[in-house]
Amino acid sequence: MALRRKNIHGVQKGERLPARFFFPDTTPSLPPPHDMTPTLPFLNERFSHFNAVIFNSQLPPVPIELSRATSFQGACTYRRKRGLLGKMQKYDFRIRISTAMEMSEAELEDVLIHEMIHYYIGVKGIKDSSTHGNVFRGMADDINRRYGRHITVSHRLSREELVKMKGDKPRDRVVALVTMADGRRGIKVLPMRDDRVAFYCHNVSRSDKVRDIRLFKTNHPFFNRYPCSSALNVSFTDAEEAAGILLSGKTDE
Repeated sequence: MALRRKNIHGVQKGERLPARFFFPDTTPSLPPPHDMTPTLPFLNERFSHFNAVIFNSQLPPVPIELSRATSFQGACTYRRKRGLLGKMQKYDFRIRISTAMEMSEAELEDVLIHEMIHYYIGVKGIKDSSTHGNVFRGMADDINRRYGRHITVSHRLSREELVKMKGDKPRDRVVALVTMADGRRGIKVLPMRDDRVAFYCHNVSRSDKVRDIRLFKTNHPFFNRYPCSSALNVSFTDAEEAAGILLSGKTDE
């Protein structure tokens, strides 16, 4: 299929992307940059490794399951029961990883570590201010700083959580504002890597359903609610509010 040239605007407002981001009609589809399919042997080996290196071997073994869910990249689940003194206790922990989303090995490891943080907080009985509250974000920031990881919070954030995040250290990211042929607008948060941004823009722009792609560099906490990957999809959740932030120029907090 011949590539139809789409409008792909630059990362900096008002600028176009460098020439390497434009692809002639003869360019074949780009292969995903080192994407991999999660497997249980890989995830169990990585769990043991990160448990030893990052969590000082404090995490008990936990069942890891694969899922075809498209609503999350990873999840840490558990059940509740009331203890002898009436206090609710968490038990039967499990970590679930989706195989339905394209992720590089590094991104997959970050998702696993994200769920391991939830597991650590749960199994230790630590009280946090919310699902991704002060304890979670403090551990994630510390791991990112000490081990060069890129752990982010889930895209499922309440408005209260977003308000609390205003004072947190900003996280730079590339956000694609995708306009569909029918006029709808969607959002895609992309890794801060040229090859993954190029892969996404090139392949999404091939679709007849896509009219325009604009790229923005932002550290606004609003975009922490979206998963970060180069999977070839678009989120329409709160897209108009997101577009308003991007187009208003208020991309820094």
